[in-house]
Amino acid sequence: MGCQAKEGALLNRSVGGYFEESSSFFPFDLPKRESPWSLFKFRKPLWVGLITYYFFIELPRAFSDIEHKRGEYGRKQETAAGLRGQTPQWDHTWELRNSSRALCSRRSAFSVRRQKKTTYHTMVDLKDLKGCSRIGKPILCPAHPAEELRLFCELCDRPVCRDCVVGEHREHPCDFTSNVIHKHGDSVRELLKGTQPHVQALEEALAQIKGTNSALQARVEAVANDVRSFSEGYIKAIEEHRDKLLQQLEDIRVQKENSLQLQKAQLEQLLEDMRTGVEFTEHLLTSGSDLEILITKGVVVERLTKLNKVEYSAHPGVTEKIAFSPKEKAGLCRGYEVYGAISTKEVDPAKCVLQGEDLYRAREKQTAFFTLLCKDAAGENMGKGGDNIQVAVVPKDKKDSPVKTMVHDNKDGTYCVSYTPKDPGVYTVWVCVKERHVQGSPFTVTVRKRHRSHPGVFHCCTFCSSGGQKTARCACGGTMPGGYLGCGHGHKGHPGRPHWSCCGKFTEKSECTWAGGQSAPRSLLRTVAL
Repeated sequence: MGCQAKEGALLNRSVGGYFEESSSFFPFDLPKRESPWSLFKFRKPLWVGLITYYFFIELPRAFSDIEHKRGEYGRKQETAAGLRGQTPQWDHTWELRNSSRALCSRRSAFSVRRQKKTTYHTMVDLKDLKGCSRIGKPILCPAHPAEELRLFCELCDRPVCRDCVVGEHREHPCDFTSNVIHKHGDSVRELLKGTQPHVQALEEALAQIKGTNSALQARVEAVANDVRSFSEGYIKAIEEHRDKLLQQLEDIRVQKENSLQLQKAQLEQLLEDMRTGVEFTEHLLTSGSDLEILITKGVVVERLTKLNKVEYSAHPGVTEKIAFSPKEKAGLCRGYEVYGAISTKEVDPAKCVLQGEDLYRAREKQTAFFTLLCKDAAGENMGKGGDNIQVAVVPKDKKDSPVKTMVHDNKDGTYCVSYTPKDPGVYTVWVCVKERHVQGSPFTVTVRKRHRSHPGVFHCCTFCSSGGQKTARCACGGTMPGGYLGCGHGHKGHPGRPHWSCCGKFTEKSECTWAGGQSAPRSLLRTVAL
């Protein structure tokens, strides 16, 4: 009976409290202590909304509060009995209902310790959990923390509470969330259907990216192994090439030193012979008698004559010239192309040779070419470029107006020299290597006038080229019977091959030698015109 009285009191207080404090829900002002039943004096939609709100929102909330109070009351009894070591005296009706339908959100156990920890946990009905993954908590309004979001504003497209409806959203169309969830849920489902294929596509794209990344890592590792293998092989090839170059350098040193030692020994022996002959002759002339001089004259003269005829070089047979060319190809080493070569060759200007058709002749305003071939002291081709070449082309009558020259290094020991004389005449050409004249330098070049073109025609015969004119002549001097003054195939004077009608030359690309002028036959001029 005590529990029933307490439940009735809680119910009366909850329902009455609602009618006393929930007037702010309505979009119009009400007296603070006016009964909500006075609202029926307004028009029908208003009191219909009130009844709907009361039965569907406030009554369930009041009964939920009653259930919560009952749960708290039962837990307090159990806790007190447990502390006294007694069996708790339960209301059998409440115990039967609560043991089969209530569930703690944190899975509490029937123990004193658990009872203390779960005293303030929310209890829900088991049937409310059907089809749910977890216990949902009410979502409160951020603007009004004491109110739960149960309504939805269609204009603002967001959930609102009761206080929001009578305040900021007073004149906005609002409805309960349970009424609008179908419409908005359908729109979300449609969007979901359009989004789900993207999820699959993105998953496939991520899988492809993952596979590509794995392939990339594998490829990077493979290429890295190739790079390491190549680098190790190339390093070994370079080291081997380095050892070869150093060994070659050592061989060159030994060879040059042996050559110098041999030349030194020869010169020392020759010097000793010279000194002996000179000293003996001087002693003979200063200390010997006339008879002694006459007796030894033949031997002394023969000895001195032989010494004077001995050929020797006053310069060392070898030089310290040793050069390293890092950019020069040195062939293959372990299958790798390597660079760097040691050279002991030194260009000798006296051994260098000039070559070319335009070496001693040229035409005005036409570029002339000739080639310089550099050689060493032994007469061997240098085989590489990089030497200091100086070329000058100067007219004899205008020494202050040199012609501009170009020197092209062929990188093989040869150099192509070109120049373009402006006027005919005689020119002097200087070619120097390391400021020393090469073999044949300086030399003169005769520049003639520009190539004379042919004013006539290059034909097989006059009859064919003139179209059968009798008065047309040719420089070859041939004629035909019937009054034809020009040449014809198989007739007298025809050279038997194509030729120029103006000068009779047989080469099509040649210079014309026709003198022209008033002394030329008149008929020849007519032929030339053709």
